[in-house]
Amino acid sequence: MAFTDYFVRKPEFDVFAFEAEHLSQAAAIHKQRFTHSWSDGELHRLLVQDTVFGFVAGQTNASKPGIGGFVLARVAAGEAEILTIGVDPRYGRSGLGWRLMRAALREARDRSAESMFLEVDETNLAAIGLYRKLGFAKVGERRAYYQNADGVRTAALVMRLDLL
Repeated sequence: MAFTDYFVRKPEFDVFAFEAEHLSQAAAIHKQRFTHSWSDGELHRLLVQDTVFGFVAGQTNASKPGIGGFVLARVAAGEAEILTIGVDPRYGRSGLGWRLMRAALREARDRSAESMFLEVDETNLAAIGLYRKLGFAKVGERRAYYQNADGVRTAALVMRLDLL
């Protein structure tokens, strides 16, 4: 361990409601994580819908607060759906995805959702592992749904969790 490591604070995060002030940071994270990323305007158009809600993992021990991740979801007719979730690669495998998903699941239950759905790229093994730990199970597949930067197409796994 270098001498300077003693002066580096480990980031600490709390989960807060996703607000308009988080849009540009969320869009930057989305761009890092997805080949076809959403802009802050696209995220905003979702966030202002009555059925949509979201959360951010906001850093609490920094002089200039930032977000380490976010999730957007919606509830309609008793069903919830994760629209998107992203964690800054610097904070991968730190539990932020778990915390964000738990917040979204709680809110979906509070909004009377009976089940939660999501789609995940079949090659995103870390995300699939997280969703399975949360209790999601594969209920379908959309073949050749995603297209990577190199043109390779992969399937989207449709996963479901009963919330009752």
